[in-house]
Amino acid sequence: MSSADSSTASRRLAVPAFDVTGASSGIGAETARALAASGAEVTLAVRNAAAGRAVADAISRRAADGIFANAVNPGGIVTGLQRNFTPAQRRSLDAAEAAGVFGYRTIGQGAATTVVAAVAPQFARTGGHYLDDAREAYTVPDDAAMADHPHGVKERALDPATAQRLWAVSTELTRG
Repeated sequence: MSSADSSTASRRLAVPAFDVTGASSGIGAETARALAASGAEVTLAVRNAAAGRAVADAISRRAADGIFANAVNPGGIVTGLQRNFTPAQRRSLDAAEAAGVFGYRTIGQGAATTVVAAVAPQFARTGGHYLDDAREAYTVPDDAAMADHPHGVKERALDPATAQRLWAVSTELTRG
C-alpha cells in the first residue's frame, strides 16, 4: 500500500492549489501536510477552527485555481469518525475484519488515495473520478456485490445527471 508521502514523491503537481476538507485531523490533515510538502497551495476546510489553526500553523499556504471534484475512498481508517459508530456498525466491521474481507489502514495509507487524486496527471483539471486504494476504481454493475468488487464503483455513482444534482444541492447547502 502507498502512503501519502510516497504518493507525491517524484511527481510534479498537476494542479498547484487544493482545498482539503476535514483537514483539522486524521486523513484530511495528513493529506494537507503531504500536499503542502510537495509545494502545493493548500486551503484547509474544517469544522473545528482551533484544530484547523493548529494544522495551518504547521503547514498551510492559500491560493485559488478552479474547482474540480473527485471522490475518494480512503478505506477503513481508525480516526475520530468512529466515535459516531453504533455498536451494530462496530460489530459488523469487526466481523468483516475477522473474515478477512476488510482491514484497517494507517492514516498515511488512507491519505494516499486523496493525494493521488490531487497530484496524478490523469486527474489534473478534471472531475468526476472515483478513486479507491490510490487508483481510479473500476466500474461495476449496480447489482454487483461489493464484497466481490472491493475496489469497484457502481455505475449509478458515476451518472453525470446525478452528479449535477448533487453539486447543485451541495452548493445550496453550503451557502452561508
